[in-house]
Amino acid sequence: MPLSEEELRLLEQMERALVEEDPKFASTLRGTAFRRSARRRAVIAGVCFAIGVAVLMTGAVARITVLGIAGFVVMLGSATVALASLRGQHGPAAAADPRASHPSRGGFTVIDGGRRSKRSRSASHGSFMDRMNDRWHRRRESGGF
Repeated sequence: MPLSEEELRLLEQMERALVEEDPKFASTLRGTAFRRSARRRAVIAGVCFAIGVAVLMTGAVARITVLGIAGFVVMLGSATVALASLRGQHGPAAAADPRASHPSRGGFTVIDGGRRSKRSRSASHGSFMDRMNDRWHRRRESGGF
């Protein structure tokens, strides 16, 4: 049963009020269609990967090099598409902060109450070499050697 015009108008007003009151929550709700399409692309890429494996094995068993290479290319392309779509599933927050999807670029991150903060090396009492030097000096002073 379709909604009446008054119900549609009330629904639109509620949506506008939600966006004004909590835009972050509203954007999260809008992101579900993106996640669904990314998941669909990942599943299709998985099926293509399996087809690529079959083509590769067929080329290897039949000793047709071109067919084996084509199967490998299909596997490589589908794996790339699947990984890209799965990485993109994290929503708009990951796109806004490139370090969020690649911690190796920006250093280690610690999730603190839902926010990511950079872990400072001073919090771990200096660098690795400083700690090793301190241990060495303590052993020498205590007569361990």
